[in-house]
Amino acid sequence: MIFYHSEEQKEQAERSRQLLNESKRYPAPVTTEIRKFENFYPAEEYHQDYYKKNSVRYKYYRFRSGRDQYLEKIWGEDLHLTVGQEKSSAQYSKPTDEVLRKKLTPLQYQVTQEEATEPPFKNTYWDEKRDGIYVDVVTGEPLFSSKDKYDSGTGWPSFSRPLVAGNIAEKKDFMAILPRTEVRSQHADSHLGHVFTDGPMPTGLRYCMNSAALRFIPVEEMEEAGYGKYLVEFQTKNGK
Repeated sequence: MIFYHSEEQKEQAERSRQLLNESKRYPAPVTTEIRKFENFYPAEEYHQDYYKKNSVRYKYYRFRSGRDQYLEKIWGEDLHLTVGQEKSSAQYSKPTDEVLRKKLTPLQYQVTQEEATEPPFKNTYWDEKRDGIYVDVVTGEPLFSSKDKYDSGTGWPSFSRPLVAGNIAEKKDFMAILPRTEVRSQHADSHLGHVFTDGPMPTGLRYCMNSAALRFIPVEEMEEAGYGKYLVEFQTKNGK
């Protein structure tokens, strides 16, 4: 059973269960119940950190229970994924369309899922000047940094390069008169905008994004939001 405190935790739990079933890892569907948290009853003191206080007994119990052997059999090499790999495959996975329609505003849905374009100069981040990072509004995967943001004069938030290149996917777009390069997020497959070759040096690129496809995380909130590893981006560029 999984208990959740918020709708976000509920969505994450449901998404995790969905992905596990889609992986066909188990022969039968996973039906773990997901229930709203109500009460917590602490265990007796001798149960706390038992694996540390009685490590020999704990290891013996664990071996004899067959737990590790079972996990190795079911998960194989995937059992030893690093934290970063787990985040890429699970944390940044795309929710179902039903969840997206509830989670996103109509404009966010139209932009990310239907490839719409929001109006210039009338969007959330075109003139945002605070330090921080921009993540995918659907999955939260980190995409751009304010350190690479500049005023392109177009009325849309523009960046000279992505923060995490592996979270960006590009493909040819033939919806306009001339072909363009569309930019999508790697894990959510959200439509973000387009990239052009008229940007500032040293990259010469202009990643012209839709604010509706992004969520801004101010630098002072990055650690708490789980993006602490990217704080070095600001410390280095600020000369600290």
